[in-house]
Amino acid sequence: MTAIAKIKNDLEKILPKDSILTSKEERYVYSQDGTNGMESEILPDSVVFPETVEQVQKILKYANENKIPVVARGAGTNLVGACVPLKGGIIINFTKMDKILEINKTNMTATVQAGTIVGKLQEEVKKQGLFFPPDPSNLKVSTIGGAIAQSAGGPKTFKYGTTKDYVLGLKVVLADGNLLKVGVNTIKNATGYHLEQLFIGSEGTLGIVVETTLKLIPQPETTRVVMAYFDNISDATDSVTKMTDSNIYPSTIDFMDNNTIKTIEKFYHVGLITDKQAALIIELDGLEVSMDTQIERLKETLVQSNADNIVVSVTKEEQEKLWTARRASFSAAAKLKPDVVTNDMIVPRENISKLVQGINEIGEKYGLTICTVGHIGDGNIHPQVALDLNNETEAENYQKAKAEFYELAIKLNGTLSAEHGIGCEKKAFLSKALSPLSIEYMKKIKKMFDPNNILNPDKIFDM
Repeated sequence: MTAIAKIKNDLEKILPKDSILTSKEERYVYSQDGTNGMESEILPDSVVFPETVEQVQKILKYANENKIPVVARGAGTNLVGACVPLKGGIIINFTKMDKILEINKTNMTATVQAGTIVGKLQEEVKKQGLFFPPDPSNLKVSTIGGAIAQSAGGPKTFKYGTTKDYVLGLKVVLADGNLLKVGVNTIKNATGYHLEQLFIGSEGTLGIVVETTLKLIPQPETTRVVMAYFDNISDATDSVTKMTDSNIYPSTIDFMDNNTIKTIEKFYHVGLITDKQAALIIELDGLEVSMDTQIERLKETLVQSNADNIVVSVTKEEQEKLWTARRASFSAAAKLKPDVVTNDMIVPRENISKLVQGINEIGEKYGLTICTVGHIGDGNIHPQVALDLNNETEAENYQKAKAEFYELAIKLNGTLSAEHGIGCEKKAFLSKALSPLSIEYMKKIKKMFDPNNILNPDKIFDM
């Protein structure tokens, strides 16, 4: 009996046969995730679809006893190779554990399973006048478990924070199969260590989240979207401080550079002004009666920041048109070359213009086409590099440029990732961002929770 056949035979004692995939074609599909240019030659031994916490516990207990690697997977949309099974083993897919267990309007909390789709949760809580702000770009398919594993953010971080700010409690299956409950169901908690925060952003290397209780907030009554253009990036960056000085606190402030603007307009003809160096898309939310005041103050602030061609949405259709322009950036860049690779860095807001300028200079140095977008309110920049990964020179130049992107972000008092995580894509650069002592203690924590190193091995750092 082959190793794959034995694992399948053993797993059939835990799960129904139709919840286990072992054909080569099926395993190949799950050997990849959303990371462009990262094709693993190693296939998982099996892919399983548990439906209960107890099944996950039994799978982990079996894997740990037999030292079989385990990788948890939601939608697989991450961009750092976090779901790639570098050592084979078992992939646990959570698409069948996707239930919203409770929405408590009084407590303003939601309890959900790990496979719950972020967009679906947002829709359901909205029906009760509640709001879950974290919104990764793939929210229509991204799962809560994945958002917790990667500490996902999104455009609304500037005002509302990221996933880590909304996790109250977790149920986590540990490597040995034990179920650990951490955190509480209350907004405040000063009882011992906040272990729930330890698992957020750990990419499934310490334990596998199966259920979570999330904090919700009241749904804003209304929103407006404003677009403004700038002749230089510094003015766009400085406008954010002027907004807060004027008591304007947008939910979203997203940025597009000149190359992005031109590329979107070239392929989608949405009416963008292509001779400007930067554009901001700003979303305001709050009470309907406050909107006119907020918009007038915002317009005054933007004019003071040398913005022009200011467009204010009035209808939902107009709002959607402005956001469509921003969302089109990735697909537009993908039309320039056979492939597009997006990245994720963050710096203090005062250094955004230096980061964008530096990214463009690095791109020119290596002959790469880069469309830069980002969440300028929190300093999070996403260079989208259009290239042909089958062109050896272009692929090598991207690897060199990528290293310089990270070095520049760190030099500007930033770090490697704001919301995508480390995975295996950025693992080699971790020592540039963190001290040896920090990494040493991370490894000690990993060893304590997962002594056999079966949980998503070779991610974040090597053991």
